[in-house]
Amino acid sequence: MNDDSQILIARLLSHQTLRRDDKLVKRVLSDEQFRKEVDARLLAVGLKLLDNVYADHVTLALHRNIEPKIFGAKDVWQNNNFGLSRDGVALLVVLWAQIILPKRERQETHQHAEDNQNDMFGTEKPLPRAEDTSIGIAYKALLADFGDKLGKKTRLDMNLGILSKLGFIERRGDVIVEGPLLDLLMDTDLLKERIVNGALADVFKRSPPTLVAVPRSEPPIAVDTADAAAPAPVEAEEDILPAFDAPPPPPAPLDDTPAKD
Repeated sequence: MNDDSQILIARLLSHQTLRRDDKLVKRVLSDEQFRKEVDARLLAVGLKLLDNVYADHVTLALHRNIEPKIFGAKDVWQNNNFGLSRDGVALLVVLWAQIILPKRERQETHQHAEDNQNDMFGTEKPLPRAEDTSIGIAYKALLADFGDKLGKKTRLDMNLGILSKLGFIERRGDVIVEGPLLDLLMDTDLLKERIVNGALADVFKRSPPTLVAVPRSEPPIAVDTADAAAPAPVEAEEDILPAFDAPPPPPAPLDDTPAKD
C-alpha cells in the first residue's frame, strides 16, 4: 500500500483532526484510488474517514457495524458521552444549533458572515469555507439565555472548558466560536428537525439576530435583538455523543439514539 495513506492515517490518529486544505487531505478527498486505499486500511481496524463539505476539518470515526462490539460488549451499553453530564450535553446541542445551523444556511446560499444581503449571483461561487461563514456567540448572551437552564455560571463555565478541550468549540475572548469537531460529529440530517421544531423551538421563533462585524480574527457575533426570554429547558438524551479518548479509537458520528438497556 501507498506510504502516503499510512502517513495520513497516523497523522489523524495523532492529531484527531486535519484541515481540508492539508495536502494529503485534499488528495484523499479528490483522488478516488487514494481514497479507496485509505478506506480499506481504516476498515480493517473498524474505522472510517469522517468529513462533510460544510466543515473545514476531517477526522476518524468508528464504523457503524463495529459500534455494538465496542459499546455493547458488556451487559449495559457503555456510556458514550465524553464523560459530559446532562447539562454539558445540553450545552453542546445548544451551541451546535446556534452556530452550525445558521452557518449551514449561509453556506448553502453562498453568503459570507460579513455579507448584509444575498448576492443574486452567489450560487455560482464555490461553497464558502466554514471560517468564512461561521458566526460566534457572545458568552454573555449565552449565559443570559441559557444560564438558568444549564447550571448557572459555574456549571456553564466548567462545561465550556470541557467542550473547548475536546475540540467542539474555541474561546476568543468573550466570543464562543466553532471548533473543528462541532460540525463533524453531530448528525445534522437527523437532529435538525428535532432541534428546530422541538427543544429549541422558542429560540428559533425569535426575530432574526443582528450581525455585528468584528475583526477577521474574531468572527462576527450574533446579537439577539429579541427579548431574552428563557426558552424551555433543553432535554439532552444520554449517549448521543461519540466516544473519543486519547489515544483513539476515534468516535462514531453523533446521533440521538437512546442508550440500550
